[in-house]
Amino acid sequence: MSQAPPLTPLDTVTAALRRALPVLPVVAVIALLGLPFTPSGEGGANIADAMSGLVVLCCAVRLVRTRRRPLSTTAALVLGLPVIGISVAAAGAADPGAGITGLTRYLQIFVLVPAAVLLLVRDRRDLRLLAWSFVALALWQGAVGVRQYVTGTGASYQGEEVRAVGTFGPTDVMGMATVVAFGVVCAVALALGSDEARRRAVAVVCALALLPPLALSFSRGAWIATAVACGAQLVLAGLRRAVRTVAVLAAAGVILVGGLGFGSAMLQERVTSITQVADAPDQSVTDRYTMWAAATDMWREHPLTGVGLKGFPEYRDSHASLALSSGSDIAGAGAAFHKQALLSPHNMYLLVLSEQGLVGLLALAGGWLVLLAGALRGLFRVRRAARDGAESGPAEGRTPPGTDCGLVACGLLVWQLVDFVYADIGGPSTVLTAVVFGVIGWWALMDPSAAADTEASAPTAAVREEAAAR
Repeated sequence: MSQAPPLTPLDTVTAALRRALPVLPVVAVIALLGLPFTPSGEGGANIADAMSGLVVLCCAVRLVRTRRRPLSTTAALVLGLPVIGISVAAAGAADPGAGITGLTRYLQIFVLVPAAVLLLVRDRRDLRLLAWSFVALALWQGAVGVRQYVTGTGASYQGEEVRAVGTFGPTDVMGMATVVAFGVVCAVALALGSDEARRRAVAVVCALALLPPLALSFSRGAWIATAVACGAQLVLAGLRRAVRTVAVLAAAGVILVGGLGFGSAMLQERVTSITQVADAPDQSVTDRYTMWAAATDMWREHPLTGVGLKGFPEYRDSHASLALSSGSDIAGAGAAFHKQALLSPHNMYLLVLSEQGLVGLLALAGGWLVLLAGALRGLFRVRRAARDGAESGPAEGRTPPGTDCGLVACGLLVWQLVDFVYADIGGPSTVLTAVVFGVIGWWALMDPSAAADTEASAPTAAVREEAAAR
């Protein structure tokens, strides 16, 4: 009997790429968000959005070729229910063109792309690949952001061009903060849920490296959401690991801020401003709460179906108080000084409530709560399966296989739900939200039999078979 020839590095790489082929279009969407975007206040589709459309097309082609059942009943309900509220709000829009634009955007972010990602991800290895892709994008954007702060080429903040915005420009100041926060959440999950020492060490280093650019984004909403999400991950991972991780992060914070004075003055002022809601708030806080009040007032007048998609800007002035400014100041990072109009309440829940009413909010937010329950159930399921010996369970004291994937999904969803209190969809980075919901949906709504690790059998076995055939 002839012995198979030894594997070469090229064989291994080729087999890995072939095995990951279905999910590579999703990785491409993430990678394309590393390209620079031309500063513009008008929004519009970008190359990553176009790639997300290709992801949907690739998914449709794959379903036809494999003749797979598209979605389970539960998944179809969770992903399809928001279509009702979105369609009703689009039909009631004052501007039909704006209504169609809003309908397309909502379907892209909350229905089509998440469903495509859910169907293209096949097992935990694919999910880990996407998690590491989030981390890689965050490291790149974070590096650009730190360079902007050091060289004074970032967006304008307190009269200085030091705000880290990455390649997204000053019109999407939340873009880099969102990307870096996703990277932190994924890195923390990969560190807490892995038993492989090298993988865990790399994830810890990545998480620590992403803290400075997150701080230099000066995004209070991203800070709060990241703290809550990582805190939830620590609790879900176990108290002992939580204590060790908090100790490491606290030491890193003392060194960076206390010891090295890393952006201490501006960061301290920004952190302090979080609590200054009633006592001398800055203009951005005043604008935010004024728009929140305007959105609530719109909902009171149209409680069931709202004012229609893209209707907030048209109704804003008739419902907002005189405390609202004319717009936010935009400058730096390649853009000349100008005023950017405040066209949304910067709160996803209130935006949906004002434009889609109770029907839209219950359909959309209700689906998110179902995803949260499913993600937590999936995490508890892998632990129970390991404890009961249903899968190749770990030895006593070891992390059950799949814990990292569960922590990724739970952490990303908690981050998104908290961040939606301070932000809404808009800007080039929005397409990443669609990918995130797809990742969460796969873990929360997956078939348990499709989630098991298969790392022991492939791609090594496939490479050996191919080498032997040659």
